[in-house]
Amino acid sequence: MACAVCDGGPITARVVISFVRTWLPAIVVVGGLAVIVIGRDEIALEGGAGIIGAGLSIWLFNVLLRMSYSGERDRHDEADARAFFDRHGVWPDEASDELLRRDARRRRQQP
Repeated sequence: MACAVCDGGPITARVVISFVRTWLPAIVVVGGLAVIVIGRDEIALEGGAGIIGAGLSIWLFNVLLRMSYSGERDRHDEADARAFFDRHGVWPDEASDELLRRDARRRRQQP
């Protein structure tokens, strides 16, 4: 069985990620609210609250996942800054524009 995302079909990875990050938690929360409104008794209230909690946990998991990705990016940026310091003896934010241009040219020329 072929995967529509893997095969470059009409569903792209960006669409799937957008659905999971925003629409799935919203749909689950709305479903929990619907259970509360339609049921109108104590069991429906507890069940709806549980469903709403599940939707909020999906959202929170996505927030934490995005935070961990940004932490990886920060570590990568710090490693790049340390490598720049090792090469030139000055931090990138303290370097002259000419030094930054030469370093960028040198990195582009490397394979």
